[in-house]
Amino acid sequence: MGERRLLLQPGPHLHDTLSTREIMWWVSASIAPAFLFSLWVFGLQVLWLIISGIAGALAGEYLVNKGRGQHPTLKDGSAVLTGLLLVGTLSPGLPLWMPAIGSFAGIIFAKMLFGGLGFNVFNPALVGRAFLMACFPLSMTTTWIAPRTAGIPDAVTQATPLALVKLQGIEHAFTTLGVNASYYTKLFLGLRSGSIGEISVLLILLGAFVLVWKKIIKLTIPLSVIAGLLAVSFFSGIPLFHLLTGGLWFGAFYMATDYVTAPLMPRGQIIFGFCIGVLTGVIRIYGGYPEGICYAILILNTLTPALNHWFRPVRPTWEGAPS
Repeated sequence: MGERRLLLQPGPHLHDTLSTREIMWWVSASIAPAFLFSLWVFGLQVLWLIISGIAGALAGEYLVNKGRGQHPTLKDGSAVLTGLLLVGTLSPGLPLWMPAIGSFAGIIFAKMLFGGLGFNVFNPALVGRAFLMACFPLSMTTTWIAPRTAGIPDAVTQATPLALVKLQGIEHAFTTLGVNASYYTKLFLGLRSGSIGEISVLLILLGAFVLVWKKIIKLTIPLSVIAGLLAVSFFSGIPLFHLLTGGLWFGAFYMATDYVTAPLMPRGQIIFGFCIGVLTGVIRIYGGYPEGICYAILILNTLTPALNHWFRPVRPTWEGAPS
């Protein structure tokens, strides 16, 4: 008889048709169109930033595996996805070494120190972004690039639409941007300055459709995030502008839906997503920072254990049965 082994591991113990590795690579593939579009809009430096982000994530996970004498976990695709998601939140004009530093820090501090995939409290990619924002605030806020015009990327820097509204006020910013009906079409398509993965709402929705079709995510959290932002931005007078700018869609579909850091039950997910949207709107409109979804998701990550506890499934009981 062959050797028998008893495997002890944390849940979940019910497995779907897709393995963890397949899910990670499907998510990575689903955001490829948005990244390819940014490559066309902003130029070849986007490719080097992507390589830098992935390399930093892989290096961080490999070093921890090696130091702990663990079986390598690089093949599950989670480190690659972390690098991609981080780069998706960054400016296309950043120095090429910076994504590697951010993804390395995110993997180390938000994933591997907690025990690896499935044990992290915070989204590693967003922790990496917050780390870069704290360490290199000037580069993170002044290296935006205008979208290509006449087939050539504009070399001059250009503030994001949200940043202009924050700096100049709505009236002057709208004059600078030339906001009209066609401008909102540009926002939807992605012909604007912004982070690498966030600029095209259309292509993010295309990737999200793939994830929903493969049953990797559900719409509960993303729709709740959008509803929360609309609830706050409705009183700003420019709700559609807030809906189509910033990292709302990228964060709602690719960050807030992270299996490990989001609540498990639908009612908890609704509260989780809605609070992310509300907090994003509050930071944008009333805070000193033009974008807020990164910090909104990280703050709500801390409430996930409580939401799982408050909305845990109620098991049926029978009168007289032992507890």
